[in-house]
Amino acid sequence: MSRFNLTAWAIGHRSVVCFLMLALVVVGVGSYLRLGRNEDPTFTIKTMVVQAQWPGATLEDTLLQVTERIERKLQETPHLDYLKSYSKAGQSTVFVYLKGSTGPKEVSDTWYQVRKKVKDIELTLPPGVIGPVSDDEFGDTYGIVYGFTADGFTNRQLRDYVEDIRSRLLQVPDVSKVNLIGAQPERIYIQFSPAKLAGYGLTAKTLTGALQAQNIVVPSGVITTEDEGIKLRVSGALSSEKDILAVNFAVGERILRLADIAEVRREDKDPPDPIFRINGKPGLGLSISMRDGGDVLALGQNIHKAMDELKADLPIGIEPVMVANQPDTVSHSINEFMEALWEAIAIVLVVSVVSLGLRAGAIVIVSIPLVLAVVFAAMAVLGIDLQRISLGALIIALGLLVDDAMITIESMVSRLERGDTKEKAAVFAYESTALPRLTGTLVTIAGFLPVGFARSDAGEYTFSLFAVVALSLLASWAVSGMFAPVVGVALLRPPKNVHAETLGAPMRLFRRCLVVAMRAKCGAR
Repeated sequence: MSRFNLTAWAIGHRSVVCFLMLALVVVGVGSYLRLGRNEDPTFTIKTMVVQAQWPGATLEDTLLQVTERIERKLQETPHLDYLKSYSKAGQSTVFVYLKGSTGPKEVSDTWYQVRKKVKDIELTLPPGVIGPVSDDEFGDTYGIVYGFTADGFTNRQLRDYVEDIRSRLLQVPDVSKVNLIGAQPERIYIQFSPAKLAGYGLTAKTLTGALQAQNIVVPSGVITTEDEGIKLRVSGALSSEKDILAVNFAVGERILRLADIAEVRREDKDPPDPIFRINGKPGLGLSISMRDGGDVLALGQNIHKAMDELKADLPIGIEPVMVANQPDTVSHSINEFMEALWEAIAIVLVVSVVSLGLRAGAIVIVSIPLVLAVVFAAMAVLGIDLQRISLGALIIALGLLVDDAMITIESMVSRLERGDTKEKAAVFAYESTALPRLTGTLVTIAGFLPVGFARSDAGEYTFSLFAVVALSLLASWAVSGMFAPVVGVALLRPPKNVHAETLGAPMRLFRRCLVVAMRAKCGAR
């Protein structure tokens, strides 16, 4: 029983093969347009931060009572590599590092275990400890940053406008997170004189208790009738500085207002949180993060369009300013790689035409887009974006993927020179070269196996190098066995005169040297 010949089947079903070629081109172009664009491949950060605060504690108390207890519990974490902690008076920070061989799915499960362990020790910590809290998302990349300055508006008014913009930007496609930068928490400061309080017979504790009792939230009951139920709400909640100043105190038989004994002012937190400045002016910032697998170029266009619409709603005096724009950087980076890719393709095509001739070179010209179409479609299915590693892999594979088509066409040309028909020459080319080409393809792919299956951070980052090279070489083998022979049958022309089997002078010289080298005795053992 003869083995299946892919080329013979393709030649016998030329209409089907031509349809597949056109379909591949359409699918490849569509996949290329839908592929995500990014600067670097996505990878999992295997680090988590666990923080706790203990206001008023000393450094030694924080270290012994908080940090060490957290570390002892987190040593039970699966896939743990090592812990690193930083302690200062009243604050404990523990970094959890996982082994590089931990897979992305295992990382998410491990962080769930860490949160469970942190929750377990929460009740064993001293009273007054705030937390611990876990954070595994500090490695998010915010590629687009807008700054907002206000002229004639208070910080609170600016923040209200920016918060509204943030809510609307979260609805833009491909947006994952939008963080507010530089917002200063507001505080209500009550300033009083201890001597003045003592003169009225008041203490700071009495003052604090009266304010807390005035602003407490308690259920006031419900009036239920046959038709409806009415909730009761007691008025008197503090909603502004004026309400605080109007709070009354009973001192003996006298009733005093807070305005008589203290001053109330609303100010930003002191000391302030990190301040965001735009060209030296204080303001607020919005940092925008893209979802995994998104297209950063499309994200930039969508954000730019949304901001143009939002600017029309902003009052005069509030100006948005682009601070960081990763889409421009990614576009420039991808354009550079694409230029290198097209230049490499052009060089290969020119060399093919010069070395093989116009008709044979044209077959290689047709084969390369078909291979790229298959690769782009496979990348879309596997979720591989266009980024530095995948584009670099295409450039690496380009010099290899043309070999299959060139070998096939050269074999066809050789058999045509010996008098075979075009169909017979194509079938012979597959019978004589398919297995060696496949073997060479698999050997080359095997050389990239350590990159593709390395259980490390570097392996996860460079996985697309192995995947794209493997896809390119396998696609090249299939295209050279199915599509290239069909195109060769259509384009190649038999020579007018059948060539003799005699070798030319250069080949005779090469053969003589080869025979001498093969018969030469090996050196001393």
